[in-house]
Amino acid sequence: MRYRLAIVAPNAVEVVRYAGGWLFDRTTAGWEVTVLVDDHTDIRPLQILGATVLDIEQSLAAPKHDTWPHAVAVPTRMIADCRVRDGILECLDRRSAELSLWGDALPAELEDRVQTKHHRVSRAARAFKACALATAGFPGEEVGPTEVFRVSPARATAGPVSAR
Repeated sequence: MRYRLAIVAPNAVEVVRYAGGWLFDRTTAGWEVTVLVDDHTDIRPLQILGATVLDIEQSLAAPKHDTWPHAVAVPTRMIADCRVRDGILECLDRRSAELSLWGDALPAELEDRVQTKHHRVSRAARAFKACALATAGFPGEEVGPTEVFRVSPARATAGPVSAR
C-alpha cells in the first residue's frame, strides 16, 4: 500500500510555485499524489512533477470513497470555500490525515493547530520544478532550496512520512 497525498488548489501554477518541489519529492519517494484543481486547462506542469490531476468539482461531487489520503495540502486562500474548510477541520479534529497549508492568510482558528515547517527541496525536485514552471509559462522564475508550509501534527495511524 502506497501513501496517498491529495492537494486541493485553484490551478496548476499555484501548486507548482508553492509546493512543486515537495510534490516531486513525495512522488519519487513512492507516494501516490493526486491534485484536485478548479482550472485544469493546463495540467502538464503537474504531470511533469508526477501528479495525477482531477477536476475538483467532479471529485467533490462524487460519493464518499473508502480510502482517505494520508496527507492533504491546500493553499490558505482556499479555506474560504466551506467544503475545503470543513475538510480541513475534519482532518485536524480526527487527525485523519497530515495537513499542510501554504500561503499568508492563515485563519485565526488554525494558528494554534499548525506549525511552520520548511521542506528542503532535493536537487532533482528543483530541476523538475523549474521545468514545470517553464512549461507553465514562467521560465525565469527562481526555484529556491526550500518550500514553507504550516503543518498539523502527524496522522495518528500513518506511521513515518516516507514511502512504504
